[in-house]
Amino acid sequence: MRIEVLRLAPGQDLRQALQQAFAGWHQGEGLEAACIVSAVGSLSRAVLRYAGEPQGTQWAEPLELLTLSGTLSPDGVHLHASVSDARGQVRGGHLMPGCIVRTTAEVVVGLLPDWSFGRQPDAATGYLELVARRR
Repeated sequence: MRIEVLRLAPGQDLRQALQQAFAGWHQGEGLEAACIVSAVGSLSRAVLRYAGEPQGTQWAEPLELLTLSGTLSPDGVHLHASVSDARGQVRGGHLMPGCIVRTTAEVVVGLLPDWSFGRQPDAATGYLELVARRR
């Protein structure tokens, strides 16, 4: 595993920035798999989708990014996050587009050159699910 560190700036879309970074590694190096190792920061808006729900729920207020985990592949990203508000209330779910960095987001990404990640339809779940293969 090779480690890359991203520092995102205010106003950046967290999910979009990670997708763009992975696209650069994929196009430049042929990388086909990565994972989130660590992430901290703050958001001015979060959009999280709960399991089984068709759309995300949005919070537009200062939020702390507590956790971020998931996989990145040429077929897309699958990321989950938890955030807290000023009262300490924690919310979590599937990270959707529209999560906007407030002050910073420091994201450590593990690049996995020996692996290939993809997504294929799964009849049991109805979703595109991870398919991981050694290269």
